[in-house]
Amino acid sequence: MQPNENLPTSKRWIVSPLVPPAVKRELHDFPPFLRQLLYNRGIQTATEAHAFMDAETVALTDPLLLRDMDVAISLIQDALSHAEKIAVYGDYDVDGVTASALLFEFFQALGNTPRVYIPNRFDEGYGLNLEAINLLAGEGVKLLITVDCGIRSVKEVALARSLGMNVILSDHHLPGHEIPPANAVINPRQPGDAYPFKHLAGVGLAYKLAAAYLQAYPQPGLKAENWLDLVALGTVADLAELTGENRALVGQGLNVIRRSSRQGLYSLAQVSGIRLDRITTANIGFGLGPRLNAAGRLETAMAAFQLLVSDDLYESARLAQLLDDQNAQRKNLTQQIQEKAIAGALAEGGSLPIIFAASEEFSEGVVGLAASRVAERFYRPAIIGHQSDGLIVASCRSIKEFDITRALDECADLLVRYGGHSMAAGLTVANDNLPALLERLNSLASRQLAGMELTPELFIDYDIALDKLKAEHIPEIMDDVSRLEPTGVRNPEALFCSRGLRVVNPRALSDGQHLKMLLRAGINTYEGIAFRQGYWLKSLPPVVDVAYTFEINEYQGRQSLQLNIRDIRPAENPA
Repeated sequence: MQPNENLPTSKRWIVSPLVPPAVKRELHDFPPFLRQLLYNRGIQTATEAHAFMDAETVALTDPLLLRDMDVAISLIQDALSHAEKIAVYGDYDVDGVTASALLFEFFQALGNTPRVYIPNRFDEGYGLNLEAINLLAGEGVKLLITVDCGIRSVKEVALARSLGMNVILSDHHLPGHEIPPANAVINPRQPGDAYPFKHLAGVGLAYKLAAAYLQAYPQPGLKAENWLDLVALGTVADLAELTGENRALVGQGLNVIRRSSRQGLYSLAQVSGIRLDRITTANIGFGLGPRLNAAGRLETAMAAFQLLVSDDLYESARLAQLLDDQNAQRKNLTQQIQEKAIAGALAEGGSLPIIFAASEEFSEGVVGLAASRVAERFYRPAIIGHQSDGLIVASCRSIKEFDITRALDECADLLVRYGGHSMAAGLTVANDNLPALLERLNSLASRQLAGMELTPELFIDYDIALDKLKAEHIPEIMDDVSRLEPTGVRNPEALFCSRGLRVVNPRALSDGQHLKMLLRAGINTYEGIAFRQGYWLKSLPPVVDVAYTFEINEYQGRQSLQLNIRDIRPAENPA
């Protein structure tokens, strides 16, 4: 069977149970359909429901609860009062770029324009590096602030301190065994930190730093809330949990975007076909975020940074078009790498738990996206890398049953550098150490995954009989669904399933990548779009069960209901 004829690992659908009577009585103020959606998200009391629905109005947690925040404020105030040179050292993804833009504008508003340093993915790799530290010291930087990086950069921070720099390290990634010797470490996940919410993104911590300073040293007309649009962009694009305080930050940030005067963001929305006055987290996740990320994946993330801080109409338009072009190029490169990695995975027959592929031809900037697609398709950890100059720079994507960063901790002696989350990480390894690394990682995965049934799960909010759904009920459903916003990790979009739908006129889009079709249920017919599922076209059954979200499709000024199909399987009961 050829790779493009293979269907992905089948998913197990878990349909949520109906709301029990006691919870139904407790949530009696909410419409029945919304009541079910709330219950599916673990909400069982009226107090919890109102807190969830009113997240945008919830007071944010005091930033001074973060460990070392008082020290960081003092360092900033001292640097400002002595007009010292400040550098913001960011990361090249959307989280790092938005955090860098936030602190750039913050310090600029305080009268000190900082030096922004975002490393080049291809020349320098992820995080702090010794050459950059020496460069910044040579430029006279006295205060170095990291955003979205640095928590594992022990040697680099030590060098900065030895060269006379004060260092504020702000990073949301999981710390290693040793905390770098910064003057202040802002990370709610470090030992002994009392901050109650542990899942802020890097841009969320940058916002907290600005908010804490303005709380201690108020400035007329200057509010940290001015930068919540950047917080929403970075938090959603970084796939941070949209629960707790992140839900409040993103909800408030979306409102700032809807009335945004940020020229660069407006220009980017124009080329993306997105209306900012109706923006959702999905628009960020699938529209704005990928374009901002494309700059750092193909060339330098400074283009994305410059777009976000630009107030010039023509410069913003030029940069927005550049990012849009780069995003189209990124899609093509990702597809090519994905196909080669899948072919290799099929050839090796699944004998190893971790899928690995590396080549000089693979673009280092998009291997992470390809790894995500491969891990999703086969539901196995995937490591895909670019090979050159005796090194492999790779991205890892995992499954919930296997913490990839913890596994890399067990292989630290074989790695040049690494870091990340439980589900996603990056690493650099010498070619000579690659066989030993793969042997150890596969051994760890074999032991940890032994006996597990590795089947991805889809949690379904409601099983809807589309043949019985009346047109007048659809606006009510759409309204209830919209009240879950902002949606994302740990607060997903409402997902439904329907069964026994007859397929009409299926066709491929975008060179076979996507699948478009009509789905007939009784006398009702619905448009359906299945992104990245074009492989179904050659083997699509005439009657299917589908899992999907409802969405409104806008085309040439016309709006229509569309099913955004997340999974397809042959109908259990075709009759």
